[in-house]
Amino acid sequence: VQLQACGGGLVQAGGSLRLSCAASGRTFSSYAMSWFRQAPGKERKFVAVISWSGGRPHYADSVKGRFTISRDNAKNTVYLQMNSLKPEDTAVYYCAADRNDGTPLRIGVQSQDYWGQGTLVTVSS
Repeated sequence: VQLQACGGGLVQAGGSLRLSCAASGRTFSSYAMSWFRQAPGKERKFVAVISWSGGRPHYADSVKGRFTISRDNAKNTVYLQMNSLKPEDTAVYYCAADRNDGTPLRIGVQSQDYWGQGTLVTVSS
């Protein structure tokens, strides 16, 4: 599976962005998909995860209520809608695929099997 993330950019605080991650391969629909982010000089951290069916999304506390993860298995794409962005959301955002279908959902960096190349989100104050 190859993952290609896009949609990052520069946005003012309070604004919105939607990230997309397109996957190759016929097995995409059986994988749980996640978003992680890595701020400069910091470790990569979990943001959101969604099961293979699109149900049971789970979020980091820092983004709960502001970010929404979704997927379209017909398009082999997972999305991250980010609203009410804050300067502390500035990071490189990575999509990841877990060959486990999401039972249970796994949010560790080491649990992911495939990674996209990352897309930079910069939120100005």
